[in-house]
Amino acid sequence: MTTTLPSPAVLGARAFAALAGLNRFSDEPGKLTRLYLSPSHRQGAEYVKGAMEVAGLTAFIDAAGSVQGRREGASPGLPAVMIGSHIDTVRDGGRFDGNLGVVAGILAAQAIRDAGITLPFALEVIAFGDEETVRFPTSLSTSAALTGRYDQGWLTARDADGVVLRDALTAFGGDPAGIAALARKPGSVKAYLEVHIEQGPVLEAENEAVGIVTAIAAQGRAGVRVTGEAGHAGTVPMKLRKDALAAAAEMALALEAIAHEHERAVGTVGVFRPDPGATNVVPGAVDFTIDFRAPEGATVAGMDAEIHRRFAEIAARRGVSLTITPYSRGDAVPMDEGLQEAFATGIARTGSNLTARRLPSGAGHDAMEMAKLCPAAMLFVRCEKGISHSPLENMTELDAGIAIRVLIETILELARREG
Repeated sequence: MTTTLPSPAVLGARAFAALAGLNRFSDEPGKLTRLYLSPSHRQGAEYVKGAMEVAGLTAFIDAAGSVQGRREGASPGLPAVMIGSHIDTVRDGGRFDGNLGVVAGILAAQAIRDAGITLPFALEVIAFGDEETVRFPTSLSTSAALTGRYDQGWLTARDADGVVLRDALTAFGGDPAGIAALARKPGSVKAYLEVHIEQGPVLEAENEAVGIVTAIAAQGRAGVRVTGEAGHAGTVPMKLRKDALAAAAEMALALEAIAHEHERAVGTVGVFRPDPGATNVVPGAVDFTIDFRAPEGATVAGMDAEIHRRFAEIAARRGVSLTITPYSRGDAVPMDEGLQEAFATGIARTGSNLTARRLPSGAGHDAMEMAKLCPAAMLFVRCEKGISHSPLENMTELDAGIAIRVLIETILELARREG
């Protein structure tokens, strides 16, 4: 069954060519910034749709802005094995985060089609559009549309420029009223597989090309607003100030301290916006975001309680008001053990020098949402120095090709299990 399949070297070259095409589309010249529902997201979605069609998939851009492609199995209407990832990026991001997984799915589907293999299930590839949660305060909204867990309140969310998500989706060509119909019926998706760069240094340190994800860490995200009292920088005495920025800065340091108190926990302030933001004005308000994660849900719950307690103490002591608005909270999500074993078989059939290294994911992925609909699993791929969310993000063609060949072999293993 595998004699006519492309080699990892060929698959890697094809992947890098496809990535070069996709990553031409950016909101910022000279950088890779592709935010959800932006013009470059639409261009990227059209590119992916075309690539899916070339690979033999029937494809469309759905109501929420994801690109969906499907190739029927031995008979029409069978449940599907779905391969997915995302094509949105952080600001000034890397070439491979998310994008690699989408390209891997397309190339796997193409290779299976070209080999003349008919599967006992449908094969689907999906390119989600809202995984990074950079533009709007959502949480894996495009994959949540498939699981039937889309929060209609997200449609009224605004980005930093005041654009409402509903309006941005309509301008993109999506359909806010059609999102509910995207929910998949239980049993219609047999499995969800996602290929992703590790975004960490473990595989490189151990000289492993790929690894199997055991679980995705728990995480929480919130928007924080601190409101003080604006005043003249030269005339308001220090003892009388209600400096929102100073209070917010102390809260950011408190988050860092809380993360240090828990083993393998992390805490990040990624956005920090003072108002009015003038050199000679004591800031009257600050908006900032917090992101905190740990391998266990209980740890994240404990961090959440401590964040509320310490932030409130700082606000009271400094005479400012505080509002914490959670917009994402997820428990740790174990990956399906049966699919992990299928990946292990795929690794063994790809190369005798490869091992089925198992490791957890500290980053969140669409797989954690899709696991609410069907069994889900992830394959990590080695990336240089573990760097991600950065233009320095890098990997080799051969590692990309190995990952895609493992994905193909895993799909074929799932087909063998049907027999």
